[in-house]
Parts: sequence; structure tokens; C-alpha cells
Amino acid sequence: MESEPMEGAGRRRRVSGRASAGAVAGRGGTELGVERTNSAPAARGVGSRSAGTRAELISATRRLLLAQGYAAVTYRSVATEAGVTPGLVQYHFPLMDQLFEAVLETGTDRLVERLGRAVESEQPLRALWAYASDPVGTALLLEFMALARHRKSIAPALGAGGERLRKALLAALEPALRQYRFDGHDVAASAIVFLMSAIPRMIHLEESLGTFTGHVEVVDLIEKYLDQVEPKAQEQR
Repeated sequence: MESEPMEGAGRRRRVSGRASAGAVAGRGGTELGVERTNSAPAARGVGSRSAGTRAELISATRRLLLAQGYAAVTYRSVATEAGVTPGLVQYHFPLMDQLFEAVLETGTDRLVERLGRAVESEQPLRALWAYASDPVGTALLLEFMALARHRKSIAPALGAGGERLRKALLAALEPALRQYRFDGHDVAASAIVFLMSAIPRMIHLEESLGTFTGHVEVVDLIEKYLDQVEPKAQEQR
């Protein structure tokens, strides 16, 4: 019972001490200012490290998808590839579907940005053809298509990403494509974008299965069309 007054006095002294510190800070304008200044970089540093870790996990998952296929992607394999613990992977992505969707979203963001710059060149259609002919991009797409059969949330994400990219390409290419003609006929810009995107992917898919007939001829047809509407730089000189 005798200790209560002492505890109360101690509490009053501590409160008084904090009040004095606040008063000093208020008068000098430095103490609280230093506290706030010091805490902000720390918060930013933690956020930056967290974002960096998340980005590395996404990159590690992408590498695994390309090297070993979607079936090899687990919390443990991603952790090993990224050099972290499985618990850290699960902390950032509680569900595996969230990790796969993050790979899709990040990839789409990068493609939209990269292709947006590429199609602003003097030969935007050649830039689209080169993008669609990239075997790495096709391989990744095929992995996600296979994955979508087993994880139902992936199909909508894959479709949304493809639609977003297709519309971004169409918006960027349409002004240039209005003046292009195919074998003397006007062709809708959306049709050209689809053909240029789909043909190389179908070729890669069929060749992975051992089907090759007609591939050389269709590539030659597209190359001749490109030579007409977007002559190569050396041919223009």
C-alpha cells in the first residue's frame, strides 16, 4: 500500500520529464524535428528493401518458369533461386497464385513500356514483329497457358494482360498503320496487330511439337510485306 504514492510520484515525474522535453523541443524547434527527420529515411529504407525483395522473387519465379516449367515453381524452389527463406517468399505472396499473377502483371507493365518506345520508331511494325518473334516471350506465354488449366485465377489475369497489351499496341500503331496496305487492299490496324502478334507464336508452338510445314513460306510473306511498307534502313539509302 505504501508503494502506491511512490509509484504515482514516479509516474508524475516521468510525465513531467516528457513535458519538459516537449517544451524544449517546442522552444528550440529541434528535438522533435530531428526525431521525425531520422524516422522518415528508416521507413523509406524498409519499403525500398521490401520492394527490392519482392522484385527479386518475381524475377526468380520467371527464371524458374523458363528453365524448368510451372510445375517446378514452389515456395522452396523460388526461395532457393532468390537466395532467401521459403517463409520470406510466403510472407510477400501468401498464395502461389498471387506470385504467378505478379509475374504476369510485372511482365505486362514492362512490355507496354518497352513496346511503347519501340513503336514510336520509324519502323513500328518491324518492332512489333521482332517482339512477337522472341522465343523467350513465347515460351513464357505457353507456360502460363498450361498453368491456367490448373489454376483458375491465372486465366483471367493472362487474358487481361494480353488485352491490355494488344490495346496499347493498337493505340500506338494505328496512326502509322492507316497508311499501310496489304496486297493493294486496306487492312484494319487491329487485324495487322493480331497477325503480327499471333503468327510467330503459333510457329514457335508448332515447331516445339515437330510441325514445320508452311512456316518458311508465311514468314517470307510477312517479310515481303514489311519490305513494302517499312523498307530496311540500308534499302532506304
